[in-house]
Amino acid sequence: MGVLAPNGIGLEAFWDSLIAGRSGIGPITLFDATDHPSRIAGEVKNFNPLDYMPAQWKPKRMARHTQLAYAATQMALKHADFNPGLEESATVLPICIGVSTSAMDVLERGFCELQERGPRGVNPGVVRNCQPQAVAHLIAEKLGVETEAATISSACPSGIDAIAAAALQIRSAKADMAIAGGADAHVMPLAMASFASAGLSSLANSDPAHASRPYDSASDSGVISEGAGVIILENLEHAIGRGAETYLEITGYAAQTDHDADDPFAGLAATMRLALANACRDAREIDYICSYGPGHPVLDAGEVKMIRRVFGAAADHVPVSSIKGVTGNPLAAAGPFQLIACALAFKHNVIPPTANHDSPNFDCDLDFVPKKARKALLNCILINVRGLGGGNSSMVVERVQMI
Repeated sequence: MGVLAPNGIGLEAFWDSLIAGRSGIGPITLFDATDHPSRIAGEVKNFNPLDYMPAQWKPKRMARHTQLAYAATQMALKHADFNPGLEESATVLPICIGVSTSAMDVLERGFCELQERGPRGVNPGVVRNCQPQAVAHLIAEKLGVETEAATISSACPSGIDAIAAAALQIRSAKADMAIAGGADAHVMPLAMASFASAGLSSLANSDPAHASRPYDSASDSGVISEGAGVIILENLEHAIGRGAETYLEITGYAAQTDHDADDPFAGLAATMRLALANACRDAREIDYICSYGPGHPVLDAGEVKMIRRVFGAAADHVPVSSIKGVTGNPLAAAGPFQLIACALAFKHNVIPPTANHDSPNFDCDLDFVPKKARKALLNCILINVRGLGGGNSSMVVERVQMI
């Protein structure tokens, strides 16, 4: 696993922050946000792309989320002790990366060049670097092996959907291993102004560390953040054969869009049911729900309603927490962050808390593991991710049962 998040670069820093409930949200430094209504975000701090790629690649011309994703990939490969160039394989290596949109920072820079220098002054690299597929293609290009690069764009579920697509390649025996994850970096003037205008970015500028408050009555909205999470997926027998450490098994997944205007969020209930059915699990067998919980009052309440619809009376007994009080909402990186958090939760038998949760929002009445991590024996976890436009994805992950 490789992770670059507002609350830490690398697994140890990421996990320590989650368990401590230590927020990575702060004042925006990537641009002058003085005139913006929302002046806080979750930025990946102390990141230098030259730590992960040579200067001759001209990384600063790349989109920031491309830089982050490539760095996360290098971390994941090292953590998995996997060098594709040294491995003999009869199959192509799938690479599947989720992004929520095109590289808006590259587009913004290109537009500024157009305004300031005219049509002949626009950097020719804008064409390549702004493409949604630029992330997956850079990773594929630099690995130096036969790959199949795919890009998933389904709003916030993009990253978890990309991981599910890669897992399907392995499950169908088309590959033994795959690289998958998600990345986004929207802390830039146009994007932040747009999120604030839509009411999707908190205005709690005076207290950024406590601005992201999932399921809490004091929340005004979520907090936009950035980051990248990449994992190495592997057939279990293949992993055992090369002595790899395993963290979890993906046993169920489903994606569905809301379809009934009179029953908003119903698509999330459907994905939870389908993911549980695909995993051959009953709701009562879930030990923990790693929820979407973006900190927006309406979205939080909607997820709680759907959890109650699916879990019934069992909803009162299953712990539910959102890591976004610490990470903010990194859009396409949200699902990978949650999956990595779950992998580490299995390893340590600890449920990450919901940071900044003091008093429940109206209609949010579940066990949200407020502010303090909880020891628990975890065998089966449900992950929820939801996106703008009504897209929903759920995944069931389990502790690995060795053959």
